[in-house]
Amino acid sequence: MALLGNLLKGGITLTTRIQSKKVNFAKVQRKTLSKLLAKARYTQFGEQYNFEDILNSAVFDEGNAFYEKYKQYVPVHNYEKIYREWWHKARAGEKNVTWPGKVKYFALSSGTSEAASKYIPVTKAMTKSFRNTSIRQILSLGRYEDLPSDLYEKNFLMIGGSIDLTAIDEGRFEGDVSGINAKNIPFWFEPYYKPGREIARERDWSRKLEKIVEEAPNWDIGFMAGVPAWLQIIMEKIIERYQLDNIHDIWPNLTVFGHGGVSFEPYRAGFEKLLAHPLIYIDTYLASEGFIAFQNRPNADGMKLVLDNGIFYEFIPFNSQNFNEDGEMVENPQTLMIDEVEEGVEYALLISTCSGAWRYLIGDTIRFVNKKYGEIVVTGRTKHYLSLCGEHLTVENMNKAIELTAEELGITVKEFTVAGVRLDSLFAHHWYIGTNDQVDAQLVKEKIDHHLKVLNDDYVVERRHALKDVFVTILPTDTFYGWMAKRGKLGGQNKFPRVLKKNLIADWQEYLENQPLVQS
Repeated sequence: MALLGNLLKGGITLTTRIQSKKVNFAKVQRKTLSKLLAKARYTQFGEQYNFEDILNSAVFDEGNAFYEKYKQYVPVHNYEKIYREWWHKARAGEKNVTWPGKVKYFALSSGTSEAASKYIPVTKAMTKSFRNTSIRQILSLGRYEDLPSDLYEKNFLMIGGSIDLTAIDEGRFEGDVSGINAKNIPFWFEPYYKPGREIARERDWSRKLEKIVEEAPNWDIGFMAGVPAWLQIIMEKIIERYQLDNIHDIWPNLTVFGHGGVSFEPYRAGFEKLLAHPLIYIDTYLASEGFIAFQNRPNADGMKLVLDNGIFYEFIPFNSQNFNEDGEMVENPQTLMIDEVEEGVEYALLISTCSGAWRYLIGDTIRFVNKKYGEIVVTGRTKHYLSLCGEHLTVENMNKAIELTAEELGITVKEFTVAGVRLDSLFAHHWYIGTNDQVDAQLVKEKIDHHLKVLNDDYVVERRHALKDVFVTILPTDTFYGWMAKRGKLGGQNKFPRVLKKNLIADWQEYLENQPLVQS
């Protein structure tokens, strides 16, 4: 009997009813902030920044005066500032720094740009927040029709970092946030979790892949979750190993793919070649700092922000008044609450969380696509865009140009990156395209350039003036993975940077000098 499936279906019916009710997002967020401040008021951070006074102002405030006082008292932080002033003490084992108690886990994160690792605290409260939002994501499938109850009895393949975490000292650990979450999955979920603890403990990505391929026939996978590139590699290896036509030959019940980390669209065509029939795709926004949003209804244009689970959001208009040309935040940026934002405007995300992040710049940029439902799309990173001369090219623009180009040329592009370069006294963009298909680099250049001119008004203006040329180099896909392996970033939740800047350009170019280029 599909006991778990029936329980989940019951929960799904209840959740769907609750979600259909109209919610005042600003009121929910004020309550979330109040809870965070109350919990942390006696920490070192809370005492320094007068959380008690801020909370007292909230008692009689139904508007945003409470939030204005929070902004007045508490400064904004990027990672370097909050780690230098606060988190380094928590990592050294000190208690009650920015959140009550001692932090047991630290997530290692360098995003896709910086070489040095960041150490993001993951408290017990945040581990619970991750778990609760994951369950909500599963329950949101109740909005999709005709899913059988026994689907929820199938296996969940979740690809991430190793659960064999590195010990900081006795009882405290650091590692990839996906490994931390997998290590803390509830006992009732373990029979359904794949690849299972033994394989998940493996740190070497190549050996982990081999073990997953070896065990694949023994699993009945209904759900997959992870970064699209790595799931695609796994499916390709399984199909090759067992001489299959597609992945459904071995996992006939595979129905749902929860993807995150990067835009799925550039991968879609190549991904769907490995399937016998379409999947339900659920976009997910899960960062080391928290589970921020997920797609919770069919055909939604974006992901719904999780507003009542330990994260308070602020939105900084991503413009030249708040960020310099290198994507660095100014000292006192304009910040807004959720009821003050507008659809179609790009914002940098600032969060306060139950892991002791306070007015913390997470580094991502988002855009509201449906304010009524609180739905967003991730448009890129504050430092992952190109504006050498005012072209303001976003990762969202890049993804769409690659998607359209690949579709028109009938090729599969698994990875790509762009670097801004000097061209005499002016500028150029150099695209590196990862595909194993035969394609003419000049044709790819023309297609990408054309699509960007349609997608971005600033780009088309600068192509007439300071942005004098576009270069394209076609590379085997393995070239990209080889560079990631060289930097110790292969597998798990790691993503190839869409934009190369500063020292990464030199490192990438040095690496390519020893690689066979296909076309340029």
